[in-house]
Amino acid sequence: MPKPEKRIRAVLFDIDGTLVDSNDLHAEAWVEAFRHFGREVPYETVRGQIGKGGDNLIPDTLPDVGPDEQEEMEKFRGELFKEKYLAHATPFPGVCELFEKLRDDDVRIVLASSAKQGEMEHHKERIGCGDLVDGATTADDVEHSKPDPDIFAAALKTAGVRQDEAVIVGDSPFDVEAGRRLGVPVVAVRAGKFQDEVLREAGALAIYDGVEELARRYEETPLAA
Repeated sequence: MPKPEKRIRAVLFDIDGTLVDSNDLHAEAWVEAFRHFGREVPYETVRGQIGKGGDNLIPDTLPDVGPDEQEEMEKFRGELFKEKYLAHATPFPGVCELFEKLRDDDVRIVLASSAKQGEMEHHKERIGCGDLVDGATTADDVEHSKPDPDIFAAALKTAGVRQDEAVIVGDSPFDVEAGRRLGVPVVAVRAGKFQDEVLREAGALAIYDGVEELARRYEETPLAA
């Protein structure tokens, strides 16, 4: 993973597991959705796939599912999450503090989520400093979700900067893989509950506990490079 050598002009933020504590909720929703379709999948199996969109998570978890059933599963899971789980997702501390530091440095902030537009807007409102965000891209804007780089590529375009002028902040190895494929370094956070060795093997540039630590240690992080 290349280290940023020029002044950082934009930071692309994953949302689930990075800015918002929602990974466990997503895993529970997927397990419940699979069960609805007669598929028993262990929670631990699903939890390790969180960070991917349904277009990648379903075939990687249940390779025998056909396109029509996959579409039905994804639609059902999306409605289930919105109705039962979304309200329980809470922002991590330090988000607004970190955003303010970035804006003080004239760094653009773009959200880049594998979630749908409605979920992203909900999280943005709950975070409480959406006015500091310069743009956002979601699974609705691209053909493929993470670990494909499409969402981050769209976010990079929204930010209007080159790969060597941006840094990604994410929590999952799929964020890191997507960034690596795009050529943008990824700072990983442990808030999503993925192991350090998994994040390092994927190619994370650095690892911090969460956005609160990134805000507290801002000047010594790659975000301030």
